[in-house]
Amino acid sequence: MAALIDGKKISAEIKEELKEQVARLKEQGKEITLAVIQVGQDPASTVYVGNKKKACAYIGIRSLAYELPEETTQEELLELVRSLNAREDVNGILCQLPLPGHIDEDKVIRTISPKKDVDGFHPESVGLLSIGQKGFVSCTPAGIIQLLKRSGISIDGKECVVIGRSNIVGKPMGMLLLRENATVTICHSHTENLKEVARRADILIVAIGQRKYVTAEYVKEGAVVIDVGMHRQENGKLCGDVDFDSVEPIASAITPVPGGVGPMTIAMLMNNCVESVLDA
Repeated sequence: MAALIDGKKISAEIKEELKEQVARLKEQGKEITLAVIQVGQDPASTVYVGNKKKACAYIGIRSLAYELPEETTQEELLELVRSLNAREDVNGILCQLPLPGHIDEDKVIRTISPKKDVDGFHPESVGLLSIGQKGFVSCTPAGIIQLLKRSGISIDGKECVVIGRSNIVGKPMGMLLLRENATVTICHSHTENLKEVARRADILIVAIGQRKYVTAEYVKEGAVVIDVGMHRQENGKLCGDVDFDSVEPIASAITPVPGGVGPMTIAMLMNNCVESVLDA
């Protein structure tokens, strides 16, 4: 039976460490402020934004909320981002995705100052990661590295397979694993013999966006399995990209859904907010 990798517990530990750091920074007269922008009322986005505000309040980070109507124009949004870039009292800017269809997400991401890009999505942040230099790292992949390290799972020298090549998870995940001296394979919809490739993995990270896609036949005996997916089933319960019931008996360690990767994303966002002040 696999050990459960408890994202709730590990994220709580990180938040406690950050809370202490923020308190010390406040004693030095340094306040951290995160500006959160949401356009429209997408229900999932509203939940995520609420969770980010709660995390800020707990850690001691000031949050500014900009809840804009669905019909906000691209230029109005870009003007808000530029004004926040110029404010010395704002350290981080987060624009909740997805944005309404009439707004170019890439243009918005590129407009956020790289110095305030706490989501780690700006091309400059991605470029720094790709050449192994310090910069903001996309929160979900950074959280997965912390999950592995704080669970005592060695990455160095291991064969790691990432299923999914998105800009937000798959690609930065591969680069972070390389930074930790893993041997990395990134798979996607055109990968031939996906099951055979996945079965090579000592650490299998699944971010394919399809409910319960990865079953026992994708997993090597004793592998560590990290499930990035999040889906709501017909019965209302949440599940991931991994068929937990079939994979759990084979794996040596596995993340549950919910309570695995999800809480780590917000913990690492908070970490990036603190970094924005430490590196200023």
